Amino acid sequence: MAARRTGEFLVAVAVLAGAALIFLSEEVPPVLGRGSVAPDFSLPTLSSSSPISLSEYKGDVVLVNFWATWCKPCEEEMPAMERLYQALHEEGFQMIAVSVDEDRAEVETFQQQMALSFPIAMDPERAVARAYQTMGFPESILVGRDGSVIERYVGPRDWDASAYKSRIRALLSQPAAG
Repeated sequence: MAARRTGEFLVAVAVLAGAALIFLSEEVPPVLGRGSVAPDFSLPTLSSSSPISLSEYKGDVVLVNFWATWCKPCEEEMPAMERLYQALHEEGFQMIAVSVDEDRAEVETFQQQMALSFPIAMDPERAVARAYQTMGFPESILVGRDGSVIERYVGPRDWDASAYKSRIRALLSQPAAG
């Protein structure tokens, strides 16, 4: 009986200690979930001398994709992302691929080999990836016209599938917030 109480006490102490560490840590922000305001960012891109920011697309539906050249699932989903971008860009859909690679030349080579036309931003320090609380790569955040998070997608997707196109078109058909 005493051993059981001691075990319960130790479990309670461990749970409380863990909760206190989370509460006191400045490094653990709340989870960025549906309805949260997507953090703005400004990052250099491969194709422009001026940085790209999420705020410049306010009023648009944006897919922010975090990826790396060394990530095989990232590579596998890129052709479908390009097809999605080509299919919906004229309707007002935007895409920003945020590379966490350190070597810009590798990213440029990857972009050319894959014939990617959407903007690719560079985040080698992973500051934006941390702000978005990414858990791995690839990971994508669908941002609505009002700048709020619509959905978080962890792992690769078949982005040009009709379900994703339909969802994005439905968001595009909604009026932009004034």
